[in-house]
Amino acid sequence: MDALFVLLSFGVFAVCVLLVLLTGARTYRAQTNRDQESWDRRTGVQYVAAKVRHADEAGAISFSGGDGGLWYDTLNLKETYGGEEYVTAIYCYDGYIRELFTVEGGVYAQEDGEPVLEAQGLRFGWDGELIQVEATDVNGNTSRLVLSPRCPEGVGA
Repeated sequence: MDALFVLLSFGVFAVCVLLVLLTGARTYRAQTNRDQESWDRRTGVQYVAAKVRHADEAGAISFSGGDGGLWYDTLNLKETYGGEEYVTAIYCYDGYIRELFTVEGGVYAQEDGEPVLEAQGLRFGWDGELIQVEATDVNGNTSRLVLSPRCPEGVGA
């Protein structure tokens, strides 16, 4: 009789351990999925914000493409190296946010840019004071960020 009680106790203990492990695995999976979705949603706009902050000086930021109004397709960041003017173009093409570093005035195709991050869309707004960044991740979630450039006279469309 004692052996049966020990065996049943061990069985109940084993079932409880299994249930705790399954619950923990489910919680872990939900947490990692939530973290991945958060990363997907915020990384595009944070990437652009870091690039804008780095290039925030007079005459360095401009926009091109788009609807001719508030919204633009491409962010252009001008830099000077060795007396030569270069532009970093940031835009979305073929499912990726892309970055292209080229000589200012250079001709390039959209597929020439280096894929940086998967995304469905990216657009930029400029109202004369604030830069708006809108990125749509691979899941269709849109994130928005508004930047106030330290050097607004350096921003142009």
